[in-house]
Amino acid sequence: MEAISVKGLNKTFDYFKKEPGLKGSLKSLFWRETLYHHAVRDVSFSIEEGELVGFLGPNGAGKTTTLKILSGILYPTSGEVTVLGHVPWKREAAYQRQFSIVMGQKNQLWWDLPARESFALNRDIYEIDRGRYERILGELVEIMGIGHLLDVQVRKLSMGERMKCELIAALLHQPRVLFLDEPTIGLDVVSQENIRAFIEDYNRTQKTTVILTSHYMRDVERLCRRVLVISDGRIIYDGGLADLADRYVDHKIVTLRLGRRVPDDVLARFGRVSEQSGLSVTLEVPKKDLAQTAQALLSALPVEDLSIEEVAIESVIATMFGQRPGDRGEENTTAGAAQPPPVVESDRSVHGAG
Repeated sequence: MEAISVKGLNKTFDYFKKEPGLKGSLKSLFWRETLYHHAVRDVSFSIEEGELVGFLGPNGAGKTTTLKILSGILYPTSGEVTVLGHVPWKREAAYQRQFSIVMGQKNQLWWDLPARESFALNRDIYEIDRGRYERILGELVEIMGIGHLLDVQVRKLSMGERMKCELIAALLHQPRVLFLDEPTIGLDVVSQENIRAFIEDYNRTQKTTVILTSHYMRDVERLCRRVLVISDGRIIYDGGLADLADRYVDHKIVTLRLGRRVPDDVLARFGRVSEQSGLSVTLEVPKKDLAQTAQALLSALPVEDLSIEEVAIESVIATMFGQRPGDRGEENTTAGAAQPPPVVESDRSVHGAG
């Protein structure tokens, strides 16, 4: 069953160009050049109920803008979107009770109150039966292991502890759709792994549909079989995570441990030397030549150990953006082309004299 459907989604922000100095400020009172930035361009995809999908892209690519439209925070410029059969920006109560959004850099908990108080407020907002609320809260607190933190002011919690509380607050009403925007940002390695384990288990047991954005590729590798990759507001890839390397990278990584040092020019015959430290060598070998090259390495060099690995997902993503054609296009303005501002994923609309 389809949980999320997006067809031809577009979102354009307008902003004003101001000349510097007092003269520019005075001039802008009477006339300002209006510029437009296309944050999301003709985006289309669908997600089945219970899927956990990664949403990847560089800063400013349109990830957060898309999530804000899906959650009803932003209105689109054009396009069709339904989530669980609802149009998000209509903000119907029936829809708001069925989704949650967690943003790693935004707080939904009251900073100066204990987390327990924010949980109780959410219970009233979502009109959760007290018995059901106590059961769900007890289960989530036990899984997260934060029972001793419920009466501690949120501002006194560590980032990892706060993020656990943020997730609990988002899940108290048992949403069918969960939007996670950088849920592990700024966390230490242990906290990141704990959050990943919780998300993975919750998705598996509750069949909740999840869209996850993250710059930590470990999050995506651990949790997502399918990924959407967005760049300059356009979807440039929609498919399996495992297929990314096959489509965008033409080599594999061969790591050698040698019995003695081998001249660089000899190593270069077998592939591109990407790293060398003492007797350890890393080669990039074309996939089509892999079997033949591996056999030649074992025959011609003093190899004590050899391993073959796929290219790291971080490198694959970087390669995708590096190989993407420069089709950014011209930005429409009232007076000609202009570059977009450095920060574009905003929910603010700018208006003023034209």
